[in-house]
Amino acid sequence: MKDDTSVKRGSNNLFADLGYADPETHLLKAGLVTRIRDIIGESGLTQTEAAERIGLSQPDVSRLLRGQFRDVSVERLIRMLTKLGCDVDIVIRGHGKAKKTAATLHLRAQPA
Repeated sequence: MKDDTSVKRGSNNLFADLGYADPETHLLKAGLVTRIRDIIGESGLTQTEAAERIGLSQPDVSRLLRGQFRDVSVERLIRMLTKLGCDVDIVIRGHGKAKKTAATLHLRAQPA
């Protein structure tokens, strides 16, 4: 019996490997959702408590944490992080540029 199994090394972006349109955005969203999940867990919040804090319903939080975030914007995920008490820094630099030329935007959580 001939084995037709072949192995192909993937990239660092599963979404690109699977052929998603705009895989970089999907990877960014997945990272943000992972951080939201971690913060909820570290804080000991229930999904209901997290939902109240970030302005979603509990079923929406459940869907988000199960990876159903295609229709959620990066901006909205960042707002959720700030509502959970995180500071979010966005670093912008040209390709291959030294760190000294980077610009950073800071988003600070507002006290509740």
